[in-house]
Amino acid sequence: MKTKFLIFLLFCCSVITFAQKTISGKIKNSEGEFVPSASVTVEEKGKDAIIAYAITNSKGEYKVTFTSAESDVDLKIKAFNHKPVTRSVQNTSQNLDFTLDTEATEIKEIQLKTRLITKRGDTISYDIQSFDSKNDRTLADVLKRMPGIEVNKDGSILYQGQPLSKFYVNGKDLMEGGYGVVNNALPKDAVQKVEVLENHQPVKILQDKVPSDQAAINIKLKKQVTMTGRGEVGVGISDPAIWNVKLTPMFFGQKNQWVVNYKTNNTGETVENEGNMFAMGNRWEGRRSNASQNNWLSVERAAVPNLPEKRYLMNNIHFLSANLLTSPFKNKEWELKANASYVNNAVERESYEETFFKKENFTEFNIRDNNLYTNKAKGEIIFTKNAKEGFFKNVTSFNQFWNEDRASINLKNSVDDLLNKNSRQTLSSPTGSFQNSLSTIIPLKSKMLNVMSYISYQDDNQLLRVTPGNYVFYPELATGPGSVPVFNNIFADLPEVSQDFGMKTFEANHSATMGFTKKFWTFTPEIGFNYTGNSLSSEILEFANAPYNQRREDFSNDLRFREAVPYVGLGVNYKSEAWTVGIQLPVNYNMITAEDAGRSVNKDFDKITFEPSGFVQYSFASFWKAALSGNWNYNFATINDLYGGILMSRPTSFSAMNPDNPLSETESKRAGSRIEYRNPLNNLFFNVNYSLSQTDRNLIADIDRGIGFGIISYIEQDNQIVSNSQSAEIGKYFPKFKSNLSLSFRNSTTTSDNARGGEIFENKNSTQNLTFKLNNAYFSWMTLDYNFTTGWGKNSSTFGDSETGSFNHNLGLTVYPVENHSVTLNWDQLNYSSGDQNFKNGFYDLTYQYAWAAKKVDFELKWLNIANKKVFERVFDDAFTYSFERIRIRPSQFMVAVKFNFK
Repeated sequence: MKTKFLIFLLFCCSVITFAQKTISGKIKNSEGEFVPSASVTVEEKGKDAIIAYAITNSKGEYKVTFTSAESDVDLKIKAFNHKPVTRSVQNTSQNLDFTLDTEATEIKEIQLKTRLITKRGDTISYDIQSFDSKNDRTLADVLKRMPGIEVNKDGSILYQGQPLSKFYVNGKDLMEGGYGVVNNALPKDAVQKVEVLENHQPVKILQDKVPSDQAAINIKLKKQVTMTGRGEVGVGISDPAIWNVKLTPMFFGQKNQWVVNYKTNNTGETVENEGNMFAMGNRWEGRRSNASQNNWLSVERAAVPNLPEKRYLMNNIHFLSANLLTSPFKNKEWELKANASYVNNAVERESYEETFFKKENFTEFNIRDNNLYTNKAKGEIIFTKNAKEGFFKNVTSFNQFWNEDRASINLKNSVDDLLNKNSRQTLSSPTGSFQNSLSTIIPLKSKMLNVMSYISYQDDNQLLRVTPGNYVFYPELATGPGSVPVFNNIFADLPEVSQDFGMKTFEANHSATMGFTKKFWTFTPEIGFNYTGNSLSSEILEFANAPYNQRREDFSNDLRFREAVPYVGLGVNYKSEAWTVGIQLPVNYNMITAEDAGRSVNKDFDKITFEPSGFVQYSFASFWKAALSGNWNYNFATINDLYGGILMSRPTSFSAMNPDNPLSETESKRAGSRIEYRNPLNNLFFNVNYSLSQTDRNLIADIDRGIGFGIISYIEQDNQIVSNSQSAEIGKYFPKFKSNLSLSFRNSTTTSDNARGGEIFENKNSTQNLTFKLNNAYFSWMTLDYNFTTGWGKNSSTFGDSETGSFNHNLGLTVYPVENHSVTLNWDQLNYSSGDQNFKNGFYDLTYQYAWAAKKVDFELKWLNIANKKVFERVFDDAFTYSFERIRIRPSQFMVAVKFNFK
């Protein structure tokens, strides 16, 4: 497979290199003056089809690269106040100079007509007014109609299938990656155009020195100073009563920018995800990440259906955020940003499950009710200077979680009434964390010095309580009458079982890099040190009380884990008009220690690893881009693999690691190729991707084998996971029909080694997905938004095969019967199959809207889930069990809302 992949890559490169041709030269007029801003197009003879184009610079120079199978092509030159020239030339690389005759251009009538999409260098600009429809109100509404761009529900954006590295408004990065709030609330009327910045290097001092293969978006507003925003207030009838409030005023000026956002609803909309960081920037800006808890314990949770979250989520959310950017000094290169957010969310879940165990011949009935409470706050202060003369960025973040989970469980067994149980479960999980990231680049004559420092401290505390104690089953070997061995549940007589857990994590990363530039090359030797330290403690609190009155070491943990990685590396970067290369060559010295004397855990490990990564990108024929990327890295055991004390991770699950397990070593290799085409002349975008990865492991977990109950044991044997995937996506906008059409396909196959009862077997999983999208606003009285996704897959192993399939589609049809009035029908159809079982779920929503155009206010009436489905049902059938699930979903509901712009 590796050989085929290499042949494929070499073939792509050879085709690209062989087929592309370049024509360059200078253009003057009859008076000997250079002609700037002249257009040079290459067209197929007799077809009037543009293959490639270029614009002359101030010196009249042009360079156009193209690919064509024809022996001859037409070269056309046009310039204002000059006679156009057309010449038939051979399809070969050459240098051609032209002299244009001057001629006054007589303009009888001026009609301004803006191009939908334009391209200049690495910047692709979309005219937003060319893509909007009557009912579009926000930036996100219009972006989804643009070819090459995809918008998710949370406001995150993909360009050519890849996430963005930056999101700017008027060239400023106010949101620092958390741009979902702006994307979903910025009125489209405030936007002049959307600019996609390909190969974007956000650090100005590194531009033309250290390349990037990522894209960014800049939202260019109509005014340099803009006060705007979006609001919505809605109430409705359901069980219980529902509401939806969204208030997002925002200001964008030349010196200051700010966004304030408050959203609350109980309609199933997860507005809090808008606060996540979707764009992380690049490594030279320091380290950024979304804060999260280390969740080791959990209550039993009700199942969730294969439906969009808005169909089943029973929530009560309050989300408040504020973002501020200001230039505190006269030197506008310095910026101060302050971001803060708070989330309070309550979620209810309910499910019923029947599971028939085929081998044991009994059925288990389980009813689960959950109340899940999330409280989290975040504060961030960012100080930056981004200039050609130097770079500085310091980010200080504080995060606090106060989460509480509740569960009510009713468990019954068809064989033994003694196993019928009810349980109340609670989990308290407060977490506090602090991070500080610093990166600075200092120019030293022809060199650059980059110093980076990252420090993080996090304190996780979790307490899981289960009532009554006999619901928790842990068998312990004892001696019965007549010296007969029996297994007793050690928690049978306890009124409650409490699992206490705590972990403190300290992380520090420090590095220094010196940059040298020579022509198109930049070399960045680096030295650094990474350190991670964990302290984990846990115990069952009841063991310290009656009837035990002593701490049990086998149910406790006091583990200290340390990982230190000093490293040296070299970065090799190349940037020219056509080629972009970025390679990292680090050598790491990995040192790991783990100690827990009470559980006989004593590990000491060290290994030197070479972990290269990089990409090569080639732009050709004006619209084409080809890229190769790859990486080779190692991962070793973490604290999750080394705790030796028995831990109640869930009320029905205990686990521990065998202290005799060797340290795990994982070696991963990945290679990928990508070809893109972006042609603003015919509004066509497409990309093709292929990736191959292989993971080599020295340990394999045995499903059946273990020491005692729930202690995970490993087989020391080399094993592999091999994955390969292919994907293709094409999107085109048809101006004549005002339609955006896109089609994408993805195929992936994963083969892995697994173990059961000491026997190694191979598991193969194959999945395919096809997605189609259509947005149409051709008719003045109707707009249509339609997309469908169909998927199918197969899993094969020693224990049998299983197949799954799904078909989901969404239809949004809006009719405008009278000016300023609209009626919208939404139809969500979600079908899936598992084995011989097929399920069809249809949801229908109806919306009436009146637009008060003069005031930019909309009045809206919604009827959601017209069919009034209240439960979702599904089954699972495999070699061991047959399961039936019934899950509570949102019933029918009516809402009335007022939507408005702040200005």
